[in-house]
Amino acid sequence: MTSLPNPDHQSAQTAEPILRVENLRVTFPVRGELLKKSPDFIAVNDATFNLYPGETLGIVGESGSGKTTLGRAVLRLIKPASGRVIFQGNDLAAATGKELRSARARMQMIFQDPAASLNPRMRIAEAVAEPLEIHNQGATKAGRRKQVAELLTRCGMPADSMSRYPHEFSGGQRQRIAIARALALNPAFIVCDEPTSALDVSVQAQIINLLQDLQDQLGLAYLFISHDMAVVSHICHRIAVMKQGKIVEAGPSQQIVNDPKHPYTQQLLAAVPRLHRSAS
Repeated sequence: MTSLPNPDHQSAQTAEPILRVENLRVTFPVRGELLKKSPDFIAVNDATFNLYPGETLGIVGESGSGKTTLGRAVLRLIKPASGRVIFQGNDLAAATGKELRSARARMQMIFQDPAASLNPRMRIAEAVAEPLEIHNQGATKAGRRKQVAELLTRCGMPADSMSRYPHEFSGGQRQRIAIARALALNPAFIVCDEPTSALDVSVQAQIINLLQDLQDQLGLAYLFISHDMAVVSHICHRIAVMKQGKIVEAGPSQQIVNDPKHPYTQQLLAAVPRLHRSAS
């Protein structure tokens, strides 16, 4: 088991963790031959880490390493086989009903493909307001519409985009809209699942800058999932490296980039030679 040390950035040094993940394990059944039972596939194996207010923790690894499954299990979109996910004092792994619904209002997810995460039949105003309606936030329709306009403006979108549909926007604009929707319920914690990988390089930088600005303004905590070590080293305070469902190395970003210990981390950095040379 690899545990993450306390963050090295000033804002979180004296804070209590907003999220504690302890020995999290996620498995999926495997279909075997007729009348034969196959062992379950272990997608996440004994993951343990803390996340602090205002911090970005990067989860990095190749496709199939278990990153996205870990993020979904933390949000209880997937039920873990064992372990604990303690968010703001409540164990989400064991939560049910109202307790889980209440927690989900304070944590959100930004998906990789904004075209897939936005309903193509919904106008932008409806899409961004949907979480408010589901959780009975906002006294009136006019009040919710005003809040949607403010969210879109905060994320760099003109308020008059509310009457349009997702297909009328570029990929970067759609991701800004998805971020606005994630902010609708004023969450404390957001899982960012490869939020820039479907975008052009120049647009990636804009979205990363937006996420950092929002974190500075709102004190958000991010679990930032990516296969791109260059992106993770830029935006994250700490990094956890995953391979085959296990966290094999973890620590402050500069420590991981400058002095990687695990061969797998060294392999990931070798695939980004400019990053490795500039950091060493």
